Formats: sequence, structure tokens, C-alpha cells
Amino acid sequence: MRRCLISRVEVQGFIERCMMAVGTKPHHARSLAEVLVAADSRGHYSHGLNRMDMYVKDIKSGVCAVDGEPLAEKQSAATALVDGKNLLGPVVGNFCMNLAIRKAKEVGIGWVVAHGSNHFGIAGFYAMQALKDNMIGMSFTNTSPLVVPTRGKERTLGTNPLSVAAPAKDGDSFVLDTATSAVALGKVELSERHGDSIPDGWGCDPQGKITADPKRVLTGGGLVPIGGSEATGGYKGYGLGMMVEVFCGILAGAHYSNNVRTWKVTDRVADLGQCFVAINPDNFAAGFNERMSDLLSIQRNQDLADPDAPVLTPGDPERASLKKCEEMGGILYHINVVKYMNDYAKKIGVSELLPCDETVTT
Repeated sequence: MRRCLISRVEVQGFIERCMMAVGTKPHHARSLAEVLVAADSRGHYSHGLNRMDMYVKDIKSGVCAVDGEPLAEKQSAATALVDGKNLLGPVVGNFCMNLAIRKAKEVGIGWVVAHGSNHFGIAGFYAMQALKDNMIGMSFTNTSPLVVPTRGKERTLGTNPLSVAAPAKDGDSFVLDTATSAVALGKVELSERHGDSIPDGWGCDPQGKITADPKRVLTGGGLVPIGGSEATGGYKGYGLGMMVEVFCGILAGAHYSNNVRTWKVTDRVADLGQCFVAINPDNFAAGFNERMSDLLSIQRNQDLADPDAPVLTPGDPERASLKKCEEMGGILYHINVVKYMNDYAKKIGVSELLPCDETVTT
């Protein structure tokens, strides 16, 4: 497999140029680029450069706004309701998380919800911002309905990701970043494209029955919650997906459930609901970081079922990916992704493209 090694700076600059070419403000373009590069650096390629064209199309079509800034409509010492003004999701997310952190510094906790937002990339990007101030961070978002609830047949929930980040000692941390569906839609699409079956517990057919046929999932069926079927605990993932919806669409007064527009159909604004939380451990029992480090050590240092497969804690795989990027001096991209994005950039008038002189075979 041929891949291109491209520096983070070059990728970020390319994304910014593409976004500005269709009218995005420079600082808004920068906010988006930072999230996408962070996703790729952490190994979440499905939410990085690979998705740039989706954001460009949203701006180019006018379904996502370019003018204005997010606005706090209602505030208390610890809470805020924000109007995202239909701006790019990362612009809204950064505004809200910064506000939550400021409130947590003052009163111990900040809980901020937003309506009028758009796709904001990886949820972990916002939760991790709290780590810089030695705080716990949380972020949640609802999404287009792709998930069929336990015992149902209709897609009435999004993949509704959530993230929790908590600081430990010496720069270590717990970083959970997960959808509440069993799998991302892209993995089912990839299996269908390759003619492969999918594992039981990824999706269901139009009758709501678990299926191994990706075509049945994509044509009338849907994804299922974490846990898969009811017998294997899918109702727990279903409950978590609804919890995210409570924090986001319901609390913020945004679109929710099957009121959110269909995935990749941009005939109307998304009006996503999102939630951002910062908690200051200093307002609670002393020694939080030390206990977090101990908790992480207990998991990592136990006897292994497989000597070649260490126990990991949430955030460990991403840290390994970041370290690899640092050692290589850049991010490895599949050459087809780079070619596609360069061709796409040319169509919107961008001439300074991604470099791909050196290729690595993996």
C-alpha cells in the first residue's frame, strides 16, 4: 500500500487554503484545519483530511454560514446556552469549550450547550482542551439519524459520540472518545465496497434484525447501538445514545432524533445540538491526578491474557499514533486520498497542493 508522508503544517495549510477558497474566514478555516489534523495525527483518519470536502461543500452550498461568531444567549455562573449561528462545528466547539473552562476556573464547573451547530470533527478534540488546565473535559454531539434503537426498525438516533478526558500525573491522561453506535457507518460502507460481510452486531436489516450483509444495512437498515442485539446488551448503547441526545438536542433546543437532516443530504441546515463540560478537580478531593495515575497503572500493569497484547487504557492507541507521527515527521496518508483531495482543490481554484513526492510502502 503506497502512502505519502506529509507534515502536519503542510496538511493544515492546505485545508485552510481550500476552506478560504470558498469564502471561509481565515480564523474559522484554521479552527477546522486544527481539528482535522488532530484526528489524522491520532489515527482517526475517517474524521480528518478525508472529510475536508464535506465541509467545503457545506460552505460552498451556503447551507453552513461564514459570517458572524457564536453567541452566548443565556448564562449563569456555571452554565451557558450558545447560538452557534450555523457556523462550522469547530468554530462553535472551540467557543463553547473555552467558555466552559473559564466558568470551571471561577466556580468549579462549566456546562455549555449549543444549538445551530454543524459537524465538529472528533469529540475528543474539545474534551482534551480541558487537560491543558488540569481539568476534566467532556464533549457530546448529536448527529444525523443512522442508528436503529433496540427492538426498532427505523433510524431514529445518531451515532451520538461522547468524549471524556481526565488528567493524570506527568502529562498522562484518560481520553475516551467513542460513538454510541457499535461501529461507524464508514466501516460498513467499506465492507460493502469490498464485497465483504460484516460482523454480527454492526448493523440490522430493514426489519430490525441483525445482519452480516452490509447492503441490507445501507439500504433500508441501519447501524445498531454499542452492544449489538438486545441479547448482548445493545440496549445499553441505545440508552447512552439517548443520553447524548438529552444533553445536546433536547437541552439546547436544537434538532434531535429523526428531525436532524439525513447524513450527507444538505437540503437544509443541520442545527446540531452539542454539549461541552469542564470540571475543576481542585474543587473536590485532593490528589486527583495521583489517583488517576494509579487507576491507569492498575489496568496497564495487570497479568496479560496474551503476552503480546498489553492492556490499554482509553487514549493509549492515540498516543502511540501521535508518537509515530512525531518520529516520522509527518502523517502517513494513502496516496489515493492525497490525489483525490488535490484534484478536488484544483476544482475550487487552489493551486498550492499537498506534496506527495516521497511515498512509503506499508
